[in-house]
Amino acid sequence: MGIDAWGMTDGYVDAHGVRHETSRKTRAAIFQAMGIEGTRRKGRSSPPEAPVRVIRSGRSLPLKAEAELILEDGTVIRITRALPPDLPLGYHDLRPCDGGPSVRLIVAPRRCHLPKGLRTWGWAIQLYAARTAASWGIGDLVDLRRLASWSAHELGAGLLMLNPLHAATPIVPQDPSPYFPSSRRYRNLLYLRIEEVPGARKARGQIKRLANAGKALNGKRRIDRDRIFRLKMKALEFLWRRFRGDSKFERYRKEQGSSLTQFATFCVLAERFGPGWPNWPRAYRHPGTRAVAEVVTKEAGRVAFHEWVQWLLDDQLKRAGAELPLMQDLPIGFDPGGADAWAWQDLLASGVMVGAPPDEFSANGQNWGLPPFVPHKLRAVAYQPFIETIRATLRHGGGLRIDHVMGLFRLFWIPDGMTPAQGAYVHYAPDELMGIVALESHRAGAVVVGEDLGTVEKSMQKQLAAHDILSYRLVWFERSSPARYRRLALAAVTNHDLPTVAGLWNGTDLQEQQRLNLQPNVEGLQEIRCRLQRTTKLGEDAPVEQVVERAYRLLAKAPSAVLMATLDDALAVAERPNMPGTTFERPNWSLALPVSLESLERKPLPRKIGSILNRTPR
Repeated sequence: MGIDAWGMTDGYVDAHGVRHETSRKTRAAIFQAMGIEGTRRKGRSSPPEAPVRVIRSGRSLPLKAEAELILEDGTVIRITRALPPDLPLGYHDLRPCDGGPSVRLIVAPRRCHLPKGLRTWGWAIQLYAARTAASWGIGDLVDLRRLASWSAHELGAGLLMLNPLHAATPIVPQDPSPYFPSSRRYRNLLYLRIEEVPGARKARGQIKRLANAGKALNGKRRIDRDRIFRLKMKALEFLWRRFRGDSKFERYRKEQGSSLTQFATFCVLAERFGPGWPNWPRAYRHPGTRAVAEVVTKEAGRVAFHEWVQWLLDDQLKRAGAELPLMQDLPIGFDPGGADAWAWQDLLASGVMVGAPPDEFSANGQNWGLPPFVPHKLRAVAYQPFIETIRATLRHGGGLRIDHVMGLFRLFWIPDGMTPAQGAYVHYAPDELMGIVALESHRAGAVVVGEDLGTVEKSMQKQLAAHDILSYRLVWFERSSPARYRRLALAAVTNHDLPTVAGLWNGTDLQEQQRLNLQPNVEGLQEIRCRLQRTTKLGEDAPVEQVVERAYRLLAKAPSAVLMATLDDALAVAERPNMPGTTFERPNWSLALPVSLESLERKPLPRKIGSILNRTPR
């Protein structure tokens, strides 16, 4: 497949082996989205040299001219002919002595962090669904801390894998999808436990009324995010008025710097003008305008409030992570009208969205509604947005799951007004991106997993494995026995987008798809169920809890480094968290577990699953 200097392919081969040529119309639209039409007309056939180099530890690099190397810690080294091979890992600056442009030099390890002989297991959690009696209608970070402690000390779990906790725009209606965040650098205030906010104990009387209203929402399975948002916002605003400062808060603000201020400023503007910054008054649509600078000054108190909320979230997440390593999930993109898109709009393609070409699961292809970074523009800023995003998702965590990890290699761009079939792949620099992931992984001491389901080229899988990025294997998708799964993998029975064991076994998942007119792959689902029945050696009418137990005994045969079980399976829940292809037709990302965490801890099936998957005798 041909790839031009800007990363665009001249065609793609679909799931049926049919080649689709990139049309002139598509090529023109993508060049326009990249903002390079004028550049190409002036005769430039490739992007300008970017001021960044990513090299691997131990590698020497020849230089054209004498230079100064300013290490990340401030140390200055005079370089004459070549970079020394023993440079420390990190982000350094190379300044040629002849006055040439400086280069950001990123020295990365050859592989991601991966403990030798890693063999562990954990729960895959939709945190919003995991409530206790103290929750305000939604699972929060203190509930996470409780679950982490119980899983570690009672069951011997080694980690917890979370749904994305990233920030939504702080207004109503609240978007329920964790994979369509306003920002991937900051977190959603719905996950705060109000009673642990500084000052809440002294204000117990004033908080009690709000807490009672919040706890009353636990009686409904469907999570009312808008109601919860209003209650928690009232409580936070009350406590902020009583807040008298904290040196830890000031250190957090200093550490986060302008990124935090910019995010908080976006929140203030969203409260004033509503969702979707492209719809705001023109003076506020770009973070660099004078009008926005005036907001930072005139609304300093409200900006500080949103910074304070993020500090509270950071502290509560840190305490949860102290109980058990947390593997956080990184979505492939963000809301085009959200905070990250506002902050980085100059680096994003305009007039295209990311998606997938037609395949056997989606005859029409998919448009995910996510804006992509322009490859050469991202390199021109030395990958700073990518670095901030990876670092934020690894913060206080022991792992990282990269959704649609093929996005490190290429993304499928669909121009506005065109069908997914008319799109084209645009390639990035995977070795550089994986180098940054490896560097941040080592700094965080975190394992990295790449969600590599679907059509993935073998060459890409080899590159991921060479970087110690674990593959992602699901029993539902694998025809071979788990005993033959890869060692360098995270293995699970199912995930949030697929049927639970109960939903598959009872046929309720298929019935729901048919009721929603989703044209389900009936034959495929029946094949998975037959395979499950055959491998578990159970009768057609076996009870669901027995099927769940046998399914996880099957998974336990996998030699994979990490095994994951869902809390939905631990409670034999029939509904999956999300049904792809639906938005308003069902309560995606909004169904709580049918019982509280207190009740879950007393049930035998979760303990059985833990005992089955705990391969390290205690």
